[in-house]
Parts: sequence; structure tokens; C-alpha cells
Amino acid sequence: MKIKRAVIPAAGLGTRFLPATKSSPKEMLPIVDKPAIQYVTEEAVQAGISSILIITGRGKEAIENYFDVSFELEKILEERGREEELAVVRKIAEMADVFYVRQREALGLGHAVYCAKNWTAGEPFAVFLGDDIIFSETPCIKQMMDIYDEKKCSILGVMDVAEKDTSKFGIIGGKEISDSLIEVTNIVEKPSPQDAPSNTAVVGRYILTPQIFEEIENTKEGIGGEIQLTDAIKSLLKKEKVYAYRFQGKRYDIGDKLGFLQATVEIALKREDLGEIFKQYLKELLKKY
Repeated sequence: MKIKRAVIPAAGLGTRFLPATKSSPKEMLPIVDKPAIQYVTEEAVQAGISSILIITGRGKEAIENYFDVSFELEKILEERGREEELAVVRKIAEMADVFYVRQREALGLGHAVYCAKNWTAGEPFAVFLGDDIIFSETPCIKQMMDIYDEKKCSILGVMDVAEKDTSKFGIIGGKEISDSLIEVTNIVEKPSPQDAPSNTAVVGRYILTPQIFEEIENTKEGIGGEIQLTDAIKSLLKKEKVYAYRFQGKRYDIGDKLGFLQATVEIALKREDLGEIFKQYLKELLKKY
């Protein structure tokens, strides 16, 4: 069965970006001129996924408005002959079929994914975490979809991290099948370096089989008093194979202030309309420091 559906959990409070996120969803913070959530949505669409469920929460109405048609704005742009901006605005509303489910309580990533149970209709599905923006020639999730087509089981997007950083991620242990593919035998949420089964970390891309929902149902609260997706995947290992894939591409952690700034600068430098003039500005600025 092909992967046709994607889930984007977006109900978090964004406390690392207070006070900006006090009244604006962190997913709507712009990287240059596009909100963060659009980058992951575009990755899904580029991989051939056209049906997307966003898990929202209280105060996230701006996300729904963003992917909706804006009749008033379009009318003004059309009347003023601003065809380029009009095309950009219309493309946002037309890029995919976007649906919404509200997570009523902040009970963790596992619970957020569980909110998608009925919508996924018993099919395997992709999960994108909006804090991870990944740029690659072939979309990261498409790379993983190709592995799924071969293995027919859950696939985790992973990358190797410094040992000191294992406490920031879910960390896997397993059997190396190749340089890029690992058969997962263990997964631990945010272990200390001495307790980590490896330094291979799960980042914000998953392909999950429907069995994950039963495992989430039976998962007790873990770290932070939340229902951890990592714990549900660990339980899934007892019933199904799970593989981890070291994707090709550059990942930015925009849930972190430094990562957000790095993404903004590097994306701006790659822009045809901004890159050269921004590069010159940075060169002149650095002379002062």
C-alpha cells in the first residue's frame, strides 16, 4: 500500500520561543518569508502526498487560516495587478487537501499521533515534525517511502549525533544492514550518553503502520508525564519489524533558537532574489565583530 497520507503534529505551546509564541503559533514563525509549517508541507507534496492532517490545539487558528482561501486578499491583489503575489497566495491554498483535528490536552507526541487514528483509515502514513526542516535533492520522506515500498513496515528517519546530545533525541539500537539502513532492535527516549544504545537519533520523519495506534493505546505516561511515541515504537518492535534510515540531506532544528537562525541565514543565502545582496551584507557586518 502506497503512502498517501501525512500527519503534522502542531499542537505544542512553543515555549522555547516565548514571548513570540504567546499569541502566535510557533509553526507560523517565518523563515525568510514562509512560515515553518509550509516547508514540511511542501516536502510532503513534493513526495506525492496530497492529503495532510494537521493536529492543532487552542490558539492555532492562524494555521487553518493560512492554508485556507483568502478571498479579500486575492481580490485586492488581483485589482492591483500584482499577479506574482496572487499566484503565490493561491498556490498555498491549492497545494494539498489539508484537514485538522484538535488535540484537546498536551499529552505528548504519542497522543498527538493517536488523534489521527480515524483519519488514517487503517492505512500506513507519514509523520512530519515541524521543528525539523530537511533539504535534499530527493525529499527526505520520499527516500523513506522508497524504503517502505521494499520493507512494508515502519521506517524512522535518523541521523548520527554527538554522544553528548543523545539526551535530546530518541536513540535507536539495532543491526546495520547497510550504511544507510538499520534494523531497529531498541529505541530509548532521551537517554543519557552512558545509557544510550548508540548515537543514532530519530529526527522528525516517520512512516508508521496502523499497528502503532494499538501500541499508543497501551503506552503509559513516560518522560515529562507525556505519552511518548518512542515508547509506543519500542512496544511495536515486539510485533513488527521497524527500520531506521539515514536520510540524505541537510536538517535544521528550528525548534531551537540557534537552529532557527541558521536556517534563516542559509535559506536566505540560497535565494536568487536575496542571496548575493545578503551575502555582501553579512561580509560587511562581520568586519565589525
